[in-house]
Amino acid sequence: MTSAIRRIWNVPESLHTPESVYFNRRRHRREFLRTALAGTLSVGIGGLLAGCSRPSDEELEEAGRVEPLPEEFTSLYPAERNAAFEYGRPETDKRAAAEYTNFYEFTGPSQWKDTYNYVDKFEPTPWTVEIDGMCSKPQTLDLDDLYRKMSLEERAYRHRCVETWAMCVPWTGFRLRDLLALAEPQPAAKYVLMETFHRPEQAPYVPKNSSYPWPYQEGLTIEEATNELTFMALGVYGEPLPKQHGAPVRLVIPWKYGFKSIKSIVRITLTDEQPATFWNTLVPNEYDFQANVDPDVAHPRWSQKTEWMLGTKERYPTLKYNGYGEYVGSLYPA
Repeated sequence: MTSAIRRIWNVPESLHTPESVYFNRRRHRREFLRTALAGTLSVGIGGLLAGCSRPSDEELEEAGRVEPLPEEFTSLYPAERNAAFEYGRPETDKRAAAEYTNFYEFTGPSQWKDTYNYVDKFEPTPWTVEIDGMCSKPQTLDLDDLYRKMSLEERAYRHRCVETWAMCVPWTGFRLRDLLALAEPQPAAKYVLMETFHRPEQAPYVPKNSSYPWPYQEGLTIEEATNELTFMALGVYGEPLPKQHGAPVRLVIPWKYGFKSIKSIVRITLTDEQPATFWNTLVPNEYDFQANVDPDVAHPRWSQKTEWMLGTKERYPTLKYNGYGEYVGSLYPA
């Protein structure tokens, strides 16, 4: 079984310096020097130890385990795969995808991508998703509602991170536009704002970085949100989402960089104003609101021409819109 083994020389460039230091370096020069030294020690020692103490398959599965669903819903897994979507490359190993995730409420750079180590206090059930704002039928749905009102399918999607790693995973869920239709968006609604949970007592990185714009928010234009590709996932690899993947419900947008695919959603708001989003608020010159995958537009600190796959480390050329141009190219006229 292949998996991503993190090496001290292979850390993504976006993680070389802790974000909180980078964002405030001019105002907190003393803190920069102190934290940079600590970060160096962490990378040099903690990184090596992490490479020597990877969890077993059983430990990794247990770390992300969620409460069992009622039988009427567990029987929906695995859902029928939609044949219209294919990876065009090998599927990523389940372990590799579960062991290497970004979930900013739980870990900072010094913990690499080991979110599974920090999600034990997170309680993704019970759960509700509120739909409000510019809609005729605002409502609050619990997990039972989502499973009963939405038709589940499995989609084989490629995923591209702004840090240049990628994966191919089978998500189980439904189109966001079908969920929005329940609330009947008003014609004046131009954007969709999505918000994740805010529970500092369950998410250890939130209180450590109180200056960040918590809760994590992301946004799309109404055209993007109602596109055929835009997907709300309840599961992955034929099972309900584990905690580190964004249990119990997350967004999946395969033509955009991964930070747009917000996890553990609690609110969806229809609005006529472009919403503020997490990374675009923190570092607007590096992470724009649109965040479409484009190999010809470099990140200010690295190229986006290629990507490497979790698990195998195989490298591929990056395609514009992550190869989904036939579905979304018309949304962005030249």
